[in-house]
Amino acid sequence: MPLTEAGIYAAALRLIDADGVEALTMRKLATVLDANPMSLYHHVPNKEAVLRGVTRMVGSQFRTVTLENAPWQERIRLLATDFRTLAHRHPKLMAYSFSHQPDFIQREDPFLVALTAILDAAGVPLSKIPETAAVVCAVVTGVLTAELNGALHQWANIKPLIAPTADDNGSTNSDPDEERIFRLVLDTIITGLESRLTPDRDGQAAGR
Repeated sequence: MPLTEAGIYAAALRLIDADGVEALTMRKLATVLDANPMSLYHHVPNKEAVLRGVTRMVGSQFRTVTLENAPWQERIRLLATDFRTLAHRHPKLMAYSFSHQPDFIQREDPFLVALTAILDAAGVPLSKIPETAAVVCAVVTGVLTAELNGALHQWANIKPLIAPTADDNGSTNSDPDEERIFRLVLDTIITGLESRLTPDRDGQAAGR
């Protein structure tokens, strides 16, 4: 079967899902593809190019439900939750991409296109949409990076220096629920956006 870029990326993704980005080498990739290692270089120049191709391939697969008539708050929750689902589908690749590829999200990516439409529907001024979208992307990918590499779980288990108090069940210990923490992050993003879009005494939204 002839080598193609798409076939190379698909094989690389399988290796990354199984063993992580660090385990991916051009030689291992050639073995999986039953090809001469040098033949790969006719399609991709190096491992970094493979990683970028795999990342683009996975990013293009992102899908979310379009709820144009729903409140923007509900739409942004669904968008971010679907993005989290994609990240957990390929956690090793996505953790690497978030941390090592600052251009991971491009203007034509389905996630950013959908986010831009939601911010516009929310009433964010057109001139402020790029920076607002950048902040949302930074927060969401930052939290997902911490979740995927285990840091979020570690941080959530740090005991506070203040004296603990019993919760509603009478317990002072609880295993951190990362999905619940992600919902808290979305609550914080939405509350922040709402506060900036609330008209002040002069009838102007804050931050306009």
